[in-house]
Amino acid sequence: MACLHRKDLGLLALRAAVGGVLFAHGTQKLFGWFGGAGPEGTAQAMEHMGFLPGERSAYAAGLGEAGGGALLAVGLATPAAGSIVAGTMAGAISVHAPAGFFAHGGGFEYPALLGACGLALGVAGAGRYSLDAALGHRLARPWMGALAFAASALGAAAVVTRRQEEVRRREARAADEAAREDGSGLS
Repeated sequence: MACLHRKDLGLLALRAAVGGVLFAHGTQKLFGWFGGAGPEGTAQAMEHMGFLPGERSAYAAGLGEAGGGALLAVGLATPAAGSIVAGTMAGAISVHAPAGFFAHGGGFEYPALLGACGLALGVAGAGRYSLDAALGHRLARPWMGALAFAASALGAAAVVTRRQEEVRRREARAADEAAREDGSGLS
């Protein structure tokens, strides 16, 4: 009987769970599967959250989740997949951060956990029960991981910064409108 390797089985289980959750969540955005809003509804939600343009943001988030999740689940290009997931979850964290940490209050606990799992899997590698191993790790070279994580970090920082600027602009406009309404009611 063949010897099963516990650490590799653990990586397989973690990849399947995290990748499966992300894939399902991304397909809600991309196709409206599993009760999701689909691209149109997700685009509207993204605009409401300050991600502009909404349609491009919806597709980017959906592809980051579904694509990164699928790659993690099968263990293909795992360093890049982990970085895609971590970067995508950074955007989700920026939305949930004002509500604090815990998910029950709308906080960032859940996307932080998914992003940390993606990061950890990208660093650790997929293990022997993966497409990366079957392909001789051609798509999982250490330099590829470093490059993917750097690109993901830069992209996430740009997206989050742009969103924060949009949210601040909206808050300033709302404050100006409220001040004008208060001032016009006094006349």
